[in-house]
Amino acid sequence: MKTAGRAYGLGGEQVEGHHAVHELLVAGRRRTQRLWVAEADPSGGPVEAISRLAREQGVPVQLKPADVLLATARTGAPQGVIAWADAVLPASLEDLLDRSAGREPAFLLVLDGVTDPGNFGSLLRTAACAGVEGVVVGRHRSAPLTAAAVKAAAGAVEHVPIASVSGVPAALQRLSRDGVWLVGLDPLGEEDLWHATLFDGPVALVLGSEGKGLSRLARERCDALVRIPQRGPLGSLNVAAAAAVACFEVARRRAGREPGP
Repeated sequence: MKTAGRAYGLGGEQVEGHHAVHELLVAGRRRTQRLWVAEADPSGGPVEAISRLAREQGVPVQLKPADVLLATARTGAPQGVIAWADAVLPASLEDLLDRSAGREPAFLLVLDGVTDPGNFGSLLRTAACAGVEGVVVGRHRSAPLTAAAVKAAAGAVEHVPIASVSGVPAALQRLSRDGVWLVGLDPLGEEDLWHATLFDGPVALVLGSEGKGLSRLARERCDALVRIPQRGPLGSLNVAAAAAVACFEVARRRAGREPGP
């Protein structure tokens, strides 16, 4: 990932929970400064393994009373372990496109105004599991990479590059110039997800905010608007759930499999 000339990070310095801290140490993409673990953690195994891995890497490990960890935690459930690390550094759009050069067509996720840290983290986790090569977020009107987002991501922040852009519509325009098809998720979309036709080439799935959906400019930039067919009485899915369905539909198409078990 290119980082020269970047004077800011995205956040994510405080890392809580077994999965998130383990991936922080295993990935090694950013420096872990120190680790706190509970003195008498009842789960034993995961915390002990994390402590051992940290010590092998020369990370200072301190035992702390459980109430001290809870008072310091920002998620309410640190699972007996808190780490502090260097901030997650942003990628650029060029970084994200370079990751797919010479391999499968680009597969990106663009978040247009997702503001809930829990949703942001869940979206990153989905991206990592579905093979998304990078996530694009706006520098404004977007959820920060808080401890809650990092915990919900369960380690995905260590593997999925995040490009922070000054404006999502301008970023979409740039991706379009580079040959990426822009597919927006919209409950009123003309195409349904199962029959959408743009998933085999370079594609960016575009998701709107939790309340208002896609902004007008983002909607206008999209090459297609697709909906997820629903059978129940509710009108729409949560943005994180909708992203999971759409991301794995793209992954399924690229794997050449038919729907079903």
